[in-house]
Amino acid sequence: MTIARITEQQRKTTQSGKARAGSWLLEFERSEAQRPDPLTGWAGSGDTKTQVRLRFDSLDEAIAYCTKNGLSHHVVKAGPVKLKIQAYADNFR
Repeated sequence: MTIARITEQQRKTTQSGKARAGSWLLEFERSEAQRPDPLTGWAGSGDTKTQVRLRFDSLDEAIAYCTKNGLSHHVVKAGPVKLKIQAYADNFR
């Protein structure tokens, strides 16, 4: 059974813009465990669904996609963004 995880996109810590804030990302959960490759030692698996990422403008669109395609899903909402307002001169006190 394929399980989808729908997460709310946050802005990156190093960015002040809010261009992608409010968009939603659908990713698939891993269905088989990773195992080390005998030649290189890198971790991998035969599950390629984890490489698929779909972006949606709203949560309703993401949920509608899951119900249309028969996917079970769970929603992970983003935490609140805390801003620390500080003047440049405060760095030298």
